[in-house]
Amino acid sequence: MPLLVLHDVHKSYGAVKVTDGITLSVEPGQTLGILGPNGAGKTTLFNLISGDVRADSGRVEYEGRDISALKPHQRCRGGIGRSYQVPQPFGNMSVFENLVTAACFGGGQSEREAWGTALHVLEQTGLKPFANKPAGGLTLLNRKRLELARALATGPQLLLLDEIAGGLTEPEAKELVGELKRVKSAGVTMIWIEHVVHALLSIADRLFVINFGQKLAEGEPQAVMADPEVRRVYMGMEA
Repeated sequence: MPLLVLHDVHKSYGAVKVTDGITLSVEPGQTLGILGPNGAGKTTLFNLISGDVRADSGRVEYEGRDISALKPHQRCRGGIGRSYQVPQPFGNMSVFENLVTAACFGGGQSEREAWGTALHVLEQTGLKPFANKPAGGLTLLNRKRLELARALATGPQLLLLDEIAGGLTEPEAKELVGELKRVKSAGVTMIWIEHVVHALLSIADRLFVINFGQKLAEGEPQAVMADPEVRRVYMGMEA
């Protein structure tokens, strides 16, 4: 059974259709890459899955049940974690305290459990040397790591990553991809929006391309990237 299914999901803001009949499914343990030009509706798609935005019509199913009416905190505690394009940690708190907060309030753990979770996630994401550093003083790479770590601290089965490699140098993106591969090997299902295409292709099992809120292409990464319409719309390359 798929872990996540979207059935004919629609979302409009006035006359603008941001999500126009999207249907997709994600299997447990799979990494689905989301591509599309700016303004295609990618982040809105994440907001519909996480509950930050309610669909106008259609259904969002998780683990076989309709979660369309659930609030964001209910979806988070049910196993859907997410990162945001711009990391916004609690800057005056330490990295460790940020993770404990995520585990307690996002994951519903007791404080004792949250300490153990925070220690594990520090190891998993390479943040252990920065555990007692104020989050507001981190480099961009480590803020991105902390954004990933805070999502992981909630204990997700499904992890939504919104342009987590954006703004990083080539070596930094490579480091982050290594950490994401470890997350994948631990069995976490991921949906990843990314414009750093080579990073996405190094880990994605499938690609889903959208344009103007509609599916443009879907399938095995190499086949999707070779699709003439994808090359034209997303990469500006004529066949």
